Amino acid sequence: MVNRGRAADKIVTLDGLMAALEPRRSAGQRVAFTNGAFDLVHVGHLRSLEQARAQADLLVVGVNSDASVRSYKAPGRPIVPQAERAELIAGLACVDYVIVFDEPTAERLIQQVRPDVYVKGADYATKALPERPLVEAYGGRVVLIELEAGRSTSGLVDEIMNRFGSAHPSDDQGS
Repeated sequence: MVNRGRAADKIVTLDGLMAALEPRRSAGQRVAFTNGAFDLVHVGHLRSLEQARAQADLLVVGVNSDASVRSYKAPGRPIVPQAERAELIAGLACVDYVIVFDEPTAERLIQQVRPDVYVKGADYATKALPERPLVEAYGGRVVLIELEAGRSTSGLVDEIMNRFGSAHPSDDQGS
């Protein structure tokens, strides 16, 4: 059996997450929560997650399942399978727990976890954030953080297609 290390240990079920949060909350720690597809992880993701973590004592990240991503992203997405996306996000020092979820929004998770702070990108200042009423109803805070300009998975996919769309795959399998 391969030991995947600390990152895999941070990927939890809902029951596991609730059990892990209880003693931390009892100790007075505040929980921040954010979510997304995190398909091709890039520096914009890292910086957003670091900002989210700065909002509370610990950070829980919901990663959309493959089925969930397929329901709202472009055809062919996700590129990276959910288990790998979750492990990559769990490997970041600013992330305390990762949970994969199947719904298109995080409402069910938020209802269960009840984070003190729900963090999303500032792009939600101009579009509906379905989780907002739920968070505010139990007294939580919604924080919108600035996104890293020019950094997105869609932008990366476009750039890769522009550069290599008609190129043949390299023989170099190690990079």
